[in-house]
Amino acid sequence: MKAFKIYIIAGLAAVSLSSCNEFLNTLPKDAMSPPTSWKTPEDAAKFVIGCYDGWEDGAALLYWDSGSDFAYNNFPWEGFRAIGNGSFSPTDPGWSFYDFTIIRRCNEFLLNVDKVPFSDKAVKKDLVAQVKAIRAYEYFTLGRLYGGVPIISNFNSAAEAQVPRNTIEEVKAQIFKDLNEAIADIDAKPAARGRIAKGAALAIKMRASLYWGDYKTAKEAAQAIIDLGQYGLDSDYSNLFTVAGQGSKEIILAVQYIIGTKKLDTIGQLYNNGDGGWSSVVPTQNCVDNYEMSNGLTIDEAGSGYDAKHPFHNRDPRMAMTIIYPGADWNGQVVNTLDKKVNGKSNVNDPNGADNASKTALTWRKYLGPKSQYANIWDTNCCPIVFRYAEILLTWAEAENELNGPSAEIYAKIDLIRKRAGMPGVDQSKYNTQEKLRQLIRRERSAEFAGEGLRRADIVRWTENGKMIAERVLNGELTRITGTIDYSATDPTLRAVVNGKEKIEDRVFKPYNKLFPIPQSWTSTNPKLTQNPGYGN
Repeated sequence: MKAFKIYIIAGLAAVSLSSCNEFLNTLPKDAMSPPTSWKTPEDAAKFVIGCYDGWEDGAALLYWDSGSDFAYNNFPWEGFRAIGNGSFSPTDPGWSFYDFTIIRRCNEFLLNVDKVPFSDKAVKKDLVAQVKAIRAYEYFTLGRLYGGVPIISNFNSAAEAQVPRNTIEEVKAQIFKDLNEAIADIDAKPAARGRIAKGAALAIKMRASLYWGDYKTAKEAAQAIIDLGQYGLDSDYSNLFTVAGQGSKEIILAVQYIIGTKKLDTIGQLYNNGDGGWSSVVPTQNCVDNYEMSNGLTIDEAGSGYDAKHPFHNRDPRMAMTIIYPGADWNGQVVNTLDKKVNGKSNVNDPNGADNASKTALTWRKYLGPKSQYANIWDTNCCPIVFRYAEILLTWAEAENELNGPSAEIYAKIDLIRKRAGMPGVDQSKYNTQEKLRQLIRRERSAEFAGEGLRRADIVRWTENGKMIAERVLNGELTRITGTIDYSATDPTLRAVVNGKEKIEDRVFKPYNKLFPIPQSWTSTNPKLTQNPGYGN
């Protein structure tokens, strides 16, 4: 059994390594026990950094799509296989997000910060605002995954174990109260990469509003971010997911990791077997099928030019920038995940022949390429993105379409993203109704953010014919392509010659799976905590 460790850090990526090490060695985990800790502004600032430690998990961001139709988690013990196939339960909840540790830290800060004599009140206001934004993000995660949860007002670790659930409306009210207060007081620009400033606080509000269908608030928050004038699209889509691109003007907030100190070893888990990885989370053919053809038509439209024998040919350029597909050029070699033997030897990337080979015959390219950027794939400073500017534009477009239908402004914002990727602009004569444009916006969002952890939330909030899209795409067989690699083809997208498909697993999604089961360890400890419907008492 492989040891599965996730190291988490959020905070000051811009500080020196020595000062970062000093901070990490003294970081408060649950509470700053000594009462003398609240004597100086420096004490307060250090504690705020402690609130960032684990506020978001970079590993989870990379795993999240395996809870959707876009990815597959190879090893069940890692936690997302059960979420993806619907087998999670109170006794086996998979990767559980039911945790109040960060909320307790935030509460401790907010209950003690007034003890600190600040000579500069603006500094205090910004620190308080950051902590409120973090707490809001934590409650947003809990609320969208579990519904109503206890609203904890103190930092005693036993408190949340003995209180009943608040309603989801009460949780939402707490989230937006914290966010509105944070947005009013927080600094316009972050003190360092990885810290929340006005743009990130607005982005949390935007995403939460969109998730719960408050399109007016979502659009207003997106517009406020646009009006800040601080962010823009990177001219190079693939650059966003490299170490060299971490300073891109498109990135609003990312989880920070440091080589050796707080490494992100999850990157090693994503590489295929031939690269020394585990293929823990891999994209699916469903993800590939979502991409349009390079001419802007979907694969099932007449005249698209799609050839099921060569499914990677003439596709949206983002497909090749997101996914390492069979036949692709990668690390000086031609990727072969289809044949059982290569040059007369067993193929180390054969889905059926190697434990650590990708079971879908596909691998993510985002964050993995180029492989040369990592001296050690198990000790990386990859910083997974939480919010980027493309999401702001597409949220604005989605919200405006839901509110008012098609408009020139919507087309313009979508075109900024499509043309950056090398795709044609929106065919306005074709996508000329609210419903038609809705389908395009959903497809565009899915293509733009594949592998970035947004897909599960999208397919449970999006509906069609009165049902969640998840009810369609997460029920039935998950399959992979089969075939062979034609090494004589000079075009990488024509090397894979597909001749069929094989079953990977059966997947089930029932309406109650929109919410996760609360782990039995919590309901057993707290008799006042009721289980979510569908998961027993």
